Amino acid sequence: MTQENQTKEFDVLIVGAGFAGIYQLLKLRRLGLSAVILEKGDQIGGTWHWNRYPGARCDIPSLEYSYQFDEDLQQEWNWSEKYSGQPEILEYINHVADRYELRDGIQFEEEVISANFNESSAKWKITSSKGHYESRFCIFATGCLSIPNKPDFLGLENFKGQLLQTSSWPQDEQDFTGKRVAVIGTGSSAIQSIPLIAEQAEELYVFQRTPNYSIPSNNGPMDKVVEEDIKSRYSEFRKDNYLNGFGIAAISDEALITETDLDEVHVQLEENWQSAGLGFFGGYADVALDAEANEVAANFVRNKIKEIVKDPKTAQLLVPDYHIGGKRLCVDTGYFETFNKDNVFLIDLKEHPIQKITANTLESDKTYEVDTLIMATGFDAITGALTNIDISGRGNVKLKDQWEGGAKSYLGIGITNFPNLFTVTGPGSPSVLSNMMPSIEQHVNWITDCIEWMMKNDKTVIESTKTAEDDWMVLVNEIADMTVFTNTKSWYNGSNIEEKAKSFLPFIGVPVYTEMLDEIVSENYKGFIFDKAN
Repeated sequence: MTQENQTKEFDVLIVGAGFAGIYQLLKLRRLGLSAVILEKGDQIGGTWHWNRYPGARCDIPSLEYSYQFDEDLQQEWNWSEKYSGQPEILEYINHVADRYELRDGIQFEEEVISANFNESSAKWKITSSKGHYESRFCIFATGCLSIPNKPDFLGLENFKGQLLQTSSWPQDEQDFTGKRVAVIGTGSSAIQSIPLIAEQAEELYVFQRTPNYSIPSNNGPMDKVVEEDIKSRYSEFRKDNYLNGFGIAAISDEALITETDLDEVHVQLEENWQSAGLGFFGGYADVALDAEANEVAANFVRNKIKEIVKDPKTAQLLVPDYHIGGKRLCVDTGYFETFNKDNVFLIDLKEHPIQKITANTLESDKTYEVDTLIMATGFDAITGALTNIDISGRGNVKLKDQWEGGAKSYLGIGITNFPNLFTVTGPGSPSVLSNMMPSIEQHVNWITDCIEWMMKNDKTVIESTKTAEDDWMVLVNEIADMTVFTNTKSWYNGSNIEEKAKSFLPFIGVPVYTEMLDEIVSENYKGFIFDKAN
């Protein structure tokens, strides 16, 4: 057997070198286990490596979108802006990797092709683009938004101009000066990039299927007084992440629109519009629960759009007609203002679908000559990164087949029929409806503690039961049905992918989720079964 074909053995194999993967590697090393990360990219960063489009920025305040496991790390790192841009976030994760000497545990440009559980040895057999691995545990830290959705427009393969995807943007800077640019999609990446592209492009055509709610970020340099204050009480501040429904300290108001004078509500909404970003949605506790309250907040934003956008027809096209929060709320810098520029044109895809793409044109309501085509068409969210890999468990059951009728997991961590496999922020956890950083740390800590408990108690195999999994997903959907989230087609429920089963996947409510995680541990991992290797 050649060296290239030799199977490399580890206690744990981790897939993905984003924030989840590198923290998981650190925790396992401290536990004394051998672990390796397989990363398909050429550097660490996960979503912050791939999403390099103009204006790429986090929608969570910098002081919250960071690790909290090390107080020294928290104190020594200083953010330059209220909302960190992609380059600074990438610089931060590289700093963390170097600070804790983690790079030697990462294999770059190595994509996982398949993972198969061997029942006789109770080990995972992993095949990558470069070799073969065997591990007792397999942890998928693949992220919720990592597999791009690429619609198959008629004639796209014939396009001869520059073709770009926001979710896999080139590393070198792109110059659109003098170019005719088309952007398909108006989700978060488009909302962030369009204002900057419009500053360069000779003409910018924005093809919109569904308008989005977006709140101004009012971003700027980090307020050092605010930074010093938070750092002086970081531990207390971080606890708020887990005590709030969405895991964001800034979103903590328990007042109700339905029990407040409307004039007072509008004053508060104006204040939230000017300063809160995503906190706008959580400024009142009943916006997510009550259709009447939601409509008040939604109408406020709709009216703001109509005030900002000068052309009434364009403004109306940009006004959403669904519940605010039903789709991921966006945070922007001058997005709606961009449509006041003479070189920016909005095309409604519902009324004028793209008929076909040629070597240098897009045909919709008319023929648009285009030099650059940018696909901002979103992701196969939450599950795509897992079903994109050939994963097979007990009895050679395929994960993709098991999830054909809708994804199911227990806690967003374990999956029935897939022993010793863990997912970080998987389906059935708060994930995308929370601040991802504390949610990531929560899962990594939980998984590590579970593995340590197994070692101390001489347990070889862990697997969630079907009953626990079924009951958990019923709970996920029961909670979702109490809110406005299920009334809108979105990537939360897979509606953006035609062939994908439609089911609501995030768990709503970080505090409740946190309590249930602790309760399950206190009962010796209730809902999981443990076994010895055959």
